[in-house]
Amino acid sequence: MSEHRPRIYLAGPEVFLPDPLAAGRRKCAMAAAHGFEGIYPLDASLDLAGLDVTAQAQTIAAANEGLMRNCDALIANLTPFRGVSMDSGTAFEVGFMRALGRPVLGYSNVVADYAARAQMFRARGIPTGDGDRADVEIENFARAENLMIACAVEFSGGSVVRTRVDAGIELDDLAGFEACLAQVKAMLGGGA
Repeated sequence: MSEHRPRIYLAGPEVFLPDPLAAGRRKCAMAAAHGFEGIYPLDASLDLAGLDVTAQAQTIAAANEGLMRNCDALIANLTPFRGVSMDSGTAFEVGFMRALGRPVLGYSNVVADYAARAQMFRARGIPTGDGDRADVEIENFARAENLMIACAVEFSGGSVVRTRVDAGIELDDLAGFEACLAQVKAMLGGGA
């Protein structure tokens, strides 16, 4: 009789890296070393051939929701991506798993609070098409990310792990991910 290994959904912008499958394999191997089955967003076998972009997007979204429904917890890379804040798809995944009542853990390879990052962004000049402007409040709750994301992690019993890394490797360094694996192991226990 085999013991169930907890399944951990591995959310983050790594799916956009030049070799996203290698990034996923690396995280899955680390999860396995802690007794978990890592589930990566690109794990679903999808046949997107012949589908228009709308159908492709819907197929991918439905597959990832299905993967998350079959996971025991989520670890999210909250490192800012294409702006001040985390990847928006990852933000959805955090909320989805929190709504399912599953533990949500997160890490960021940028240590500055969300408010400090937003202020630096604004000081550089707001790009065309961005809705920010000088008279709009910047959320300042001393969190690594928007309070809803940070609190989702805290309400799950964890803390957002912040790791300072060299510029250029923000999406590659996995020290924060390793710390989240330890947190989730304390919550769920490791598998066989």
